[in-house]
Amino acid sequence: MQQFMSQLQHLLSAPGSGPVNWDLARQVAASQLAAAGDPAVSPFERNAVEEALRIADLWLEPATSWPSGIRASVAWNRNEWIYKTLDVWRKLCDPVASRMVGAMGDLVPPEARAQLGPMQSMVATLGGALFGGQLGQALGSLAAEVLSAGDIGLPLGPAGTAALIPANIRAYGEGLELPEDEVRLYVALREAAHQRLFQHVPWLRGHVLTAVENYAAGIRVNREAIEEAMGRVDPTDPESMQAIALEGIFTPEDTPAQKASLARLETVLALVEGWVCHVVDSAAGERLPNVVRLGEAFRRRRAAGGPAEQTFAALVGLELRPRRLREATVLWAALTEHRGIAGRDAVWGHPDLLPSDDDFANPEAFATTSTDLDEELANFDFTAPGAPEEQPPGEDGDKS
Repeated sequence: MQQFMSQLQHLLSAPGSGPVNWDLARQVAASQLAAAGDPAVSPFERNAVEEALRIADLWLEPATSWPSGIRASVAWNRNEWIYKTLDVWRKLCDPVASRMVGAMGDLVPPEARAQLGPMQSMVATLGGALFGGQLGQALGSLAAEVLSAGDIGLPLGPAGTAALIPANIRAYGEGLELPEDEVRLYVALREAAHQRLFQHVPWLRGHVLTAVENYAAGIRVNREAIEEAMGRVDPTDPESMQAIALEGIFTPEDTPAQKASLARLETVLALVEGWVCHVVDSAAGERLPNVVRLGEAFRRRRAAGGPAEQTFAALVGLELRPRRLREATVLWAALTEHRGIAGRDAVWGHPDLLPSDDDFANPEAFATTSTDLDEELANFDFTAPGAPEEQPPGEDGDKS
């Protein structure tokens, strides 16, 4: 109790630098991992990860049109995953948390705000601490499940750094009852494919993160849920703060704009994951004895989300599941069949070239239409009368 009171006093007296107390989030996550166990990466595991990523890159050479996107191959423990990905989580979670903190301040009656004066900042500090603590628990749980830096489809780690988490891969392989080295190599193939995609499509990282941010911007705060949560705090029992559950305080706005934002997010996540699944399965081919079983297990895992991912979604109102993963995988396969590997990957040349959500329903039509369009453009005489005038970069009118 004395330790908790001391921590609480420190939190309330420390100046806040944002809507989330990220120092607390990191401490809570680390404490949770320490209690559950966070095995250090052994030299053998480090060498095994580096070798798996090296082999994965070799296997991917004929399956993609891009060279390796890996500048560094590393093995992380669970704490390292949190530390190395925290900057991206901060970017994604701060806008949502700021609305929660603002809503907590609004719960204070207007007449009381004037009396509180400078102490009103304590409300924001308390809100940041509450959210930081809850977020730390969610990230700690997620760190015990993720298999690599790009496992949940977002570019969370440093650009060009391929990272695997050996302890989680070992546990996942035991659950599948498959050899650890085979599971490790399959995870390495997925990670190496993610790195190629995000490294050689310069606009994609920002595009994916912006899609997440735009969706998060439309999430509203459930003030009743905040009021109910705060009502469970007993001022005479500081430990009651630890029992506060903030799940359910964020809900998506049911508006056309938010629905469109969600559709864009789900489409880009499905396209990224679908491309990775198609390329990895093509590269593994006959090389991995259990490639079909591994591929199916990963598709189910990504489509459903693990327990920690579901907890995170409940906390921040943001699901990161590619709901149309299977359709996207079929679409990339159709593009490969009709346009070849180079033609398939050329679709990533610009956001406007990507398939839309509607194209998932008829992948063959999209693949063949794209081929016809490319042939028409290749044979078009841009010097003929009536040809479109060439415009300088940045003067594309309404096109984006």
